[in-house]
Amino acid sequence: VITSTQTTSFTGPGRPRDPNVNQAILAATLRQLSKDGYGRMSMDSVAAEAGVTKPTVYRRWASKADLATAALAELQVEEAAPSSGDAPTDLRAVLTTLQRSLCRPNGIAIIGTVMVEEHHTPELITLFRQRVVRPRRAMLRNVLEEAEKRGDLRNDADIDTAVSMLIGSFYAHYLTGEKIPRGWPRRIVQTVWEGIAKSPQARKGK
Repeated sequence: VITSTQTTSFTGPGRPRDPNVNQAILAATLRQLSKDGYGRMSMDSVAAEAGVTKPTVYRRWASKADLATAALAELQVEEAAPSSGDAPTDLRAVLTTLQRSLCRPNGIAIIGTVMVEEHHTPELITLFRQRVVRPRRAMLRNVLEEAEKRGDLRNDADIDTAVSMLIGSFYAHYLTGEKIPRGWPRRIVQTVWEGIAKSPQARKGK
């Protein structure tokens, strides 16, 4: 699950800023980024959607880049890494959650926005990679490394490539305009697992 962290902003001595206002602004920013993209997003449009004044936004973030970066910094993968001891089961669990995240409103749109802006505002995609992409890859890698320790993987199994195949197949279907196949997590896990598992028993899962 990708969620937003709850933060409170302080300006130094005195009363802290209202965290509810901060969260309203950051949530509006994420909606604007996914709906209109970074180029069309503005401090005015964010303020209007959040129901606050433009000076309220500027008191917290000095520029559009600062605001967009702060909003993306709030994203994080929160679900615990699965650890059932059965690699195919755990891989399916991670990919099922990934699919839910990407198929929800704004899921794919945010990815498109940060990729478009990579050369102009690289900090956006950097944060997205840190908060969302790498944690998910780390979960899949951890599942396969644990399987390797148990002796379930072939000696020549390429874990990094397997992780890329597991995640990448979703984007391959999406970019070609195909519907994501029914039971996608099960199907891609079965295909990849059969290529890296050592024994027939391991290939089927325990």
